[in-house]
Amino acid sequence: MNKLLLAGLAFTALTIAGPAAAQQCGNDSSGFNRWVQDFKQIAPSNGISPAVVERAFASVSYNRATISADRGQKSFKLSFDEFLRKRGATTIISQGKKMKSANASLFDRLERRYGVPAGPIIAIWGMETGFGRFMGNQHTLSAVATLAYDCRRSDYFTEQLYAALKLVARGDLSTTAKGAAHGEIGQTQFLPLNVIRYGADGDGDGHVDMVGSRADALTSTANFLKGHGWVAGAGYQPGQPSFVAIQGWNAATVYQRAIAYMGAEIDGK
Repeated sequence: MNKLLLAGLAFTALTIAGPAAAQQCGNDSSGFNRWVQDFKQIAPSNGISPAVVERAFASVSYNRATISADRGQKSFKLSFDEFLRKRGATTIISQGKKMKSANASLFDRLERRYGVPAGPIIAIWGMETGFGRFMGNQHTLSAVATLAYDCRRSDYFTEQLYAALKLVARGDLSTTAKGAAHGEIGQTQFLPLNVIRYGADGDGDGHVDMVGSRADALTSTANFLKGHGWVAGAGYQPGQPSFVAIQGWNAATVYQRAIAYMGAEIDGK
């Protein structure tokens, strides 16, 4: 999930102490290893056990693919029609209708609990990972650590890194997990901090598995939308009450409009 402009979100469960914010960021790989060593010294004072820190950083390295992706998000500059074609909207709608039918009981349950109909959840699912078929191939912890080190949005991704470490500590994120280039996790591409805030155990196994559990990923997505202002029974097209929740999912206007459009087509509205 590409929620990269949601700056200013405070992570109250894991407050970032002054020394963490004061670490030296960098715009290339040259200072990354030093930054990692400094971070590992600071992390325990922010509630992460040294054992978790060592385990999590055992395979972390500077991720150039992440930096390249971060500097090249060009699809959000396309026109609406171009964006729909590039993202395969026709296929998402067609397959999405089948997904809605095949998982009818799950989506009925989500709408009863969160007030969110199937269409926009399915549109997000299809847009982000092709319904879980491709969730990314970048090492998640390396991606998040690289962006925490990178000067462009260091504070924002330092919060994400602490959230990722908390997920490791509670057993909801493998230290070898792979995902999207910015550290997004699972079938609907949650950044780590959003897993902490909105992750929901949809299958009742006591964990939030955004990768392996369809129920967890879709339940978490419904919970996110409700938490961002979804109004049960209200419209979700631009200008309607629940569109604000789709705006909370992604800051790009063309993406927001695409989710609203595809959701309505899948819902048959």
